[in-house]
Amino acid sequence: MMSMQDMVILGTGCVLLFFWLILFLYSGKYSKMFEALEEKEFPLCELYCTGYAFWQLTRKNYKNRRDRKLRQQIEILYGKKYTEFYLRVVYAQKMTFAMFLTVLAFACYGMTQDLSIMAVILMFAGGSYYYFGSNIDQKIEKRSKAMMGDFADALSELALLTNAGMVLREAWETVAVNGDRTLYLEMRKSLEDMENGVSEMEAIRRFGNRCVVPEIRKFSGTVIQGLEKGSGDLSVMLKEQSREVWEARKQDVRRQGEKAASKLIAPMAVMFIGVLVMVIVPVFANLGM
Repeated sequence: MMSMQDMVILGTGCVLLFFWLILFLYSGKYSKMFEALEEKEFPLCELYCTGYAFWQLTRKNYKNRRDRKLRQQIEILYGKKYTEFYLRVVYAQKMTFAMFLTVLAFACYGMTQDLSIMAVILMFAGGSYYYFGSNIDQKIEKRSKAMMGDFADALSELALLTNAGMVLREAWETVAVNGDRTLYLEMRKSLEDMENGVSEMEAIRRFGNRCVVPEIRKFSGTVIQGLEKGSGDLSVMLKEQSREVWEARKQDVRRQGEKAASKLIAPMAVMFIGVLVMVIVPVFANLGM
């Protein structure tokens, strides 16, 4: 015979399951909205229509402070044109996983009557909602690190070309075709802006805003200032900043090396203790004989 606790939990689970099934059937009309998403970046994207349908039913307006910050981050990653679409994708993604895991938690309780299993899955549901909500921050950080990895080389080459007498736009185009990584793709976007009638200074300013990284924003400001003063000053300013960036890169590599060395201390200590035990235990064993 079921206890009152079982009846309450299973009754709640049935209500949630029924709501989820209704939502799943209702959300079919939104399924095409997420077909263009890549499975690698957005796992189980074919189910996001369920989460999106939930927000539609609750009439979410996407206008709170968190949404404004999220818009700015999404614009950096995907461009202003797709900001509103990816904003809804993020909300749909985290709600889809949270709802699915919540329903799964109640279903597992129905099969096992184990509250601990249910609690763990509910924790995963809450964790998934938080994780996919903050995933954009991680993508921005990863993108920034990737750009900084190429920035020193790109800036050094740009300074060399402008110092050799090449005008900025030609030097920019020469450097931009060096690879398909994030920094070079952003440089090519700036070239497209210039080809579409945007001035060089405005294109460089947009480049700095898209990149977010403080060092690159400083670089864009340096370029704009150099263009205002003249090509001679620009080459000098680029050489000076290139020197600063390389020095900062050396310092960063040194810090990373120190962190790596500190992380090795604990494993080495464990290995040392293990060796001591292997040596000392047989010695004491022989003494006791």
